[in-house]
Amino acid sequence: MSEEYITVGKVVNTQGIQGEVRIIPTTDFPERFVKNDKISVLLRGQRRDYTIERVWEHKQFIIIKFSEIPDMTAAEKLKGGLLQVTMEELVPLPEGNYYIFQIVGLKVVDENEQELGTVAQVLQTGANDVYVVKRSEGKDILIPAIKSVVKEINITEGKMKVELLEGLI
Repeated sequence: MSEEYITVGKVVNTQGIQGEVRIIPTTDFPERFVKNDKISVLLRGQRRDYTIERVWEHKQFIIIKFSEIPDMTAAEKLKGGLLQVTMEELVPLPEGNYYIFQIVGLKVVDENEQELGTVAQVLQTGANDVYVVKRSEGKDILIPAIKSVVKEINITEGKMKVELLEGLI
């Protein structure tokens, strides 16, 4: 079975002439990009490991110099590449917290085990996340990710149990 990879950033451009690349991080843990670490880059269906030589933040970007990339010409070839890590390399979360990719796709049921739909998207609103639940019929349901509504998440079973508040459907 092939290993599952999770995207933690995307190469959007070059930076300077010494082979640095600009990364838009797609992780809540940009500190994961550390000197001497290896990271996989997926580009046009091909995956290759690179060693981080230098890393720093610049505005909303993470700038990375890979040991294997000597100049801007080589760096340009990485544009569009996805920086990925394996499941084992993910930053561990506290109990009761989940990565978005773990939530999307969960079957959502109410307190009576009545199926409501499937989590299609997670909206990050600031105060709390909101789960967008696609129904087989009718409008989507927006479920606030708060303990009074989300009663149980079982990743292994692929299920989320909720207690709907008045007016959510």
